[in-house]
Amino acid sequence: MLEVEALQSGYGPNPVLFGVDFAIREGEVVTLLGRNGMGKTTSVKTILGLVAPCAGRVRVRGRDVTGLAPEKIARLGIGLVPEGRQVFPTLTVRENLVATAANRLNRANPWTLARIHALFPRLRERENQSAKTLSGGEQQMLSIGRALMTNPALLILDEATEGLAPVIRDEIWSCLRLLKSEGLSILLIDKNLSALSRFADRHVILEKGRSVWQGDGEALKREEARVHALIGL
Repeated sequence: MLEVEALQSGYGPNPVLFGVDFAIREGEVVTLLGRNGMGKTTSVKTILGLVAPCAGRVRVRGRDVTGLAPEKIARLGIGLVPEGRQVFPTLTVRENLVATAANRLNRANPWTLARIHALFPRLRERENQSAKTLSGGEQQMLSIGRALMTNPALLILDEATEGLAPVIRDEIWSCLRLLKSEGLSILLIDKNLSALSRFADRHVILEKGRSVWQGDGEALKREEARVHALIGL
């Protein structure tokens, strides 16, 4: 689904990534872990073409997309739930959901307004409200719903549960478990290691712009001391 090989990038003269390597298989959930400032969000932006790579390769479903424009990469089936939600504040909830809706991969059971409303009933209740009037948790639901309406093959979530009330976090995790059960490939950045260890198939840790550790849940348990030292928990 996704291959990242020796990826390097940065902002102007300031390098951030010095060699990031990992892959996501079809239907797999992979986490990107690390302390703040280690390159997780920059990795996502570089994968999506929002930051130009200096070196390395990104492949989506076998196709080299290194350096492609963001819209061309997105059209290959990648949906993003960005850090900070970034909903369209002056559009209604419904307008946010339909603005970028598509089924470019011709999925047999595509995400529609009805399916999003079933997943997040609050969005149906607030369908005609402008997005800026929603609570933070509701905006996060809207951001996830908007990404799903593009019917992605790979969903990337950057800090999807950060700063949310416990009841909203539980609702987001329930949503993610449903998506995993349906076979959606997921790349997930989050700080809740306990929840991630139960949910994800594999984990990748970044330190100072490099991937320094990878393993599954069993490896995470065996090397708990090293993992905690690397992610600063």
